[in-house]
Amino acid sequence: MGNVIRMAVAAVALLACACAGPKEGKGPLVLAAASLQDALTEAADDWSAQGHPKPVLSFASTSALARQVEAGAPADLFVSADEEWMDTLEKDARIKPQTRMTFLTNRLVLVAPAQSDASISIAPGFELARLLGAGKLAVADPAAVPAGRYARQALEKLGVWADVQSRIVPAENVRVALALVARGEAALGIVYASDAKSEPGVRVVDAFPESSHEPIRYPLAILAASENPDSEAFRTYLLSGEAAAIFRKYGFGTPAP
Repeated sequence: MGNVIRMAVAAVALLACACAGPKEGKGPLVLAAASLQDALTEAADDWSAQGHPKPVLSFASTSALARQVEAGAPADLFVSADEEWMDTLEKDARIKPQTRMTFLTNRLVLVAPAQSDASISIAPGFELARLLGAGKLAVADPAAVPAGRYARQALEKLGVWADVQSRIVPAENVRVALALVARGEAALGIVYASDAKSEPGVRVVDAFPESSHEPIRYPLAILAASENPDSEAFRTYLLSGEAAAIFRKYGFGTPAP
């Protein structure tokens, strides 16, 4: 409940800030997938250190942010954890399609608390239910969140979804799923490799085969309602080699040319 309240407060604060309209020296408002929090924050700090206005960043699940855009939240850039939600916004004329670009990739991993000795190799029919024992599996909500959808695809492809479906704790976003594992409230979790790298309270048990789920790609685009003159400049920076080096440090990949 606390996380939901914090998200609601953040959304209201974002709306209040945005409704003031573009001002000289005010950075673009960026809605970004929760899995980007650490990396994008550093990238925004680097950009502002170069003399640009500091971007305002709002992180939540991609689905929640896309719904904010659909509801008219006057932000400037949207960074999604999948192509599907960006497709929806483009279809609804909520983005400037010529600014859309896929710029990051990720991997899906199985994590356990750092002190756990859990060990397994992920392959078709792997004994995930046995490894869970009496514990729970933390996953971003498969019904709404990209990370959860990828997780379900992988578990179904590997033939173990039915074995563990009743043990899943659906989280509002991938960072919440990660926190459940780090605190020991879930025995295992399925998160992005970048999230696992950012959290010392977990360790990676194994990575899911990339062939077991849709490619994990992060597109970004300027929103159709954006009037901030720095939106394009920040977008260009995020697509640069300089920013790519920051994202790679946090465990993200970049698409092949």
